[in-house]
Amino acid sequence: MNTRRLRKTATAYVLLLPGLGVILGFVGVVLYFAFAQSFGQYTFAGEDAWNLDSWRQLAGNDRFREAFFYSLRIATLSAVISVALAYPLALWLRDPFPGSTFAGAVLKIPYLVPGLVAAFLYVNFISFNGFINQVLERLNIIDSPIRMQNDDRGIGVLILQAWKQIPLALLLLVGAVRGVGNDIYDAARDGGAGPGSRFVHITLPMTLQTLQAAMIIIFIGAAGDFSFQTVAGPRGTDSLAQFMFSTKNLADDRNFAAVVGLMLMALALFGSLALAGATRLAVNRGRYSR
Repeated sequence: MNTRRLRKTATAYVLLLPGLGVILGFVGVVLYFAFAQSFGQYTFAGEDAWNLDSWRQLAGNDRFREAFFYSLRIATLSAVISVALAYPLALWLRDPFPGSTFAGAVLKIPYLVPGLVAAFLYVNFISFNGFINQVLERLNIIDSPIRMQNDDRGIGVLILQAWKQIPLALLLLVGAVRGVGNDIYDAARDGGAGPGSRFVHITLPMTLQTLQAAMIIIFIGAAGDFSFQTVAGPRGTDSLAQFMFSTKNLADDRNFAAVVGLMLMALALFGSLALAGATRLAVNRGRYSR
């Protein structure tokens, strides 16, 4: 029996090799070149030499520090806001009703719009002579246009990230909330649990893994965002992706750009894991505090 089970397990892994091997191969090559470049290799402009010069630049580089914490803030808020807005919609779409399929399809439309196109549309909407300013002027709410584009706090980027990522979170969460059986809710209702208590003690814990997955995916995408930040982001602050691009193309420092790239990957990995852990802690604390 054990031999047969081992054979099935081995067969499953063998079947995964074609796709998994290609993915791991490309990821491995990218990581190797980034790691090697960060230590002075593959400069393409001078002599290669293993050293820590590029890593030493991080300590006193204020632009990198600013870009790192800016990307961390944007990624964290994008994940939290997107999931917080998608969760009520997922609960609304949990039980089918007339028009629910159409409503779900409409809510997923932003996912089909390329990010750069969405950024340009948004900029036209909030620009100095855009739709919002024109409406406010015609309603005599303002006397002259207000500058809303490229705000210093990155609010425009957050709005774009939420608009773009809510459909993804909704796609994941709808399936999760539908997987919670009605018999569990009926039993809790018979026991005297109200809507809030059922949500905290049943819905959240049973959909926690999907909630974490949605936040991780959104966090990683927002941390490495380039298009939204370039078009609608603040002019005086770079994201890590922008900083890496300018370091490589404008300063022509491939080695330091590789260091920034590795730090961006570290932010995406450890930041998303920390966010997922904080989400689990918050859900469990809310669950057992009542």
